Amino acid sequence: DSPLRGLEAYPGAPAERLRIATRQAFDRVVEIAIEERVDFVIIAGDLFDTEVKDFNAALAAAEQLRRLDRASIPVYLILGNHDSREEMTRHVPWPGNVTLFDHKRPQTVRHPTLPVALHGMSYPRREVTENLVPSYPAPVAGSFNIGLLHTNAGGNSRHAAYAPCSVEELVTKGYDYWALGHVHEFEVLHEQPHVVYSGNTQGRHAREVGRKGCLLVTVEEQGREVCEVEFRETAIVRWFRETI
Repeated sequence: DSPLRGLEAYPGAPAERLRIATRQAFDRVVEIAIEERVDFVIIAGDLFDTEVKDFNAALAAAEQLRRLDRASIPVYLILGNHDSREEMTRHVPWPGNVTLFDHKRPQTVRHPTLPVALHGMSYPRREVTENLVPSYPAPVAGSFNIGLLHTNAGGNSRHAAYAPCSVEELVTKGYDYWALGHVHEFEVLHEQPHVVYSGNTQGRHAREVGRKGCLLVTVEEQGREVCEVEFRETAIVRWFRETI
């Protein structure tokens, strides 16, 4: 539910179409997860743009998460700067398949049937300016370790420096995959171990150009290595920058 900033001032602009685009993009993420029969879904923060002023947004998100629940797909979720603990997201009726990571300290959660350990922390407030990586738990031996972190890794100048850290810090932590949130472009910062931004699922305004979507990650179970990180487009509307 990102707000439209100024678009309605332009005659003929598809304002109504864009108003529900972010919800529809999330619907597509859920459809992909169900179609691909994924083992779990990760959301690395900022599921909501801001506090839930319209409770229909919370109900819409919860309904999509319930679709995953009916398909027996767990969801692992951290809160970011836009939907931190101090915002209204604590009133969202999370279904039983959702694991919401603690906002007081990083915690480790194990997948119920797979040798997978997930480490993450939700934002307690909107502005988290300290580096969270040192406080993340050590990797679990014998498991595929995934870190969920909402961060500006490497100092991206286009985004606020929330939970800043270096890519080298993430690599040396010993995890097998870092699922990063906050930066709105898909980017692989490192491979083996993978440090990856999925970007957002829908460009929210004319500055967020190009493909937007989610990632389908395939892991080889025996060697516990990432085989593929496949980008899947979910955007309802794609923004372009054109010279006329």
